[in-house]
Amino acid sequence: MNTKQIDFCIELAHTRNFSRAADNLFVSQPTLTYQIKLLEDEVGFEIFERSGKGAALTPAGSQFVTYLANMREEMKRAIEQGQNFSAKYKDNITISMPVRQAVYFLPEAIRLFTKEQPEIQITPKFQYENGVESFLKNESDILFALKEQTKQIPGINVYDLFESHIYLISQREDELASKNLLTEKDLYGRTLMVGGGSPPALQAVQHRLMASGKINYFNSADHDTTLTNVAAGRGICLAPGFLNDHSSQFAWTPFDCKESFSCQLITHKNDSRESLKEFISVLKQLYKDAVAFPL
Repeated sequence: MNTKQIDFCIELAHTRNFSRAADNLFVSQPTLTYQIKLLEDEVGFEIFERSGKGAALTPAGSQFVTYLANMREEMKRAIEQGQNFSAKYKDNITISMPVRQAVYFLPEAIRLFTKEQPEIQITPKFQYENGVESFLKNESDILFALKEQTKQIPGINVYDLFESHIYLISQREDELASKNLLTEKDLYGRTLMVGGGSPPALQAVQHRLMASGKINYFNSADHDTTLTNVAAGRGICLAPGFLNDHSSQFAWTPFDCKESFSCQLITHKNDSRESLKEFISVLKQLYKDAVAFPL
């Protein structure tokens, strides 16, 4: 199976018509028909049912094409990344984080680092889940993680980046947004969005508030769902400061509690590249200099 056959198969699955698919692919219909037949012979089952009306996916073909489409997209990204890398760069450093805003100063760090090391590419990788597993498979060079996550990871170097605190997210016109610091009593009678993969420190605060019996709560699947509910006026939520995108869409007000999040960067202990250490040093310095920046 080659990339041409994969593209032919995906296009035919989309059009369900040999003639139309051939036109879209700029090949003759006999060429398309022959390549699809070769592919079916190779995989050992019919992908399409032919009829006078066109081509319909068989049940096995439907599942197969779904996998092919995902594989083709991954292959496309790999080729594009390789083209970018080979054209300009001698080395690559991949940094994995759950969301873009988790390492707020990353764009500035890339800019400063590239000035000194233009031949090294910095590649951000966003993994809301399974970031640790991906790091352990050597799919990233740097991982943004919380301290409680890094304690059990073997063979790593750990770099403290910043301490992140807990904030209340509300609509900007909410009366809570006018305060400089919120306490538990300020939330009495309100609906609090909880759950959604909250880290342990945040769960502890949520459970303490729910145990008061004076706060309503609503389970939310994930952070994006929570923000949608806050925007819709369905409630408020607590979140780590490192999730703040500083877009001004919501009010982020400090919440008075002892819990916080120790945010760290980790690298593989056997990765001794000086460029890697230099890039982390640039990031750490940016956070050190940002004295008044809300975290």
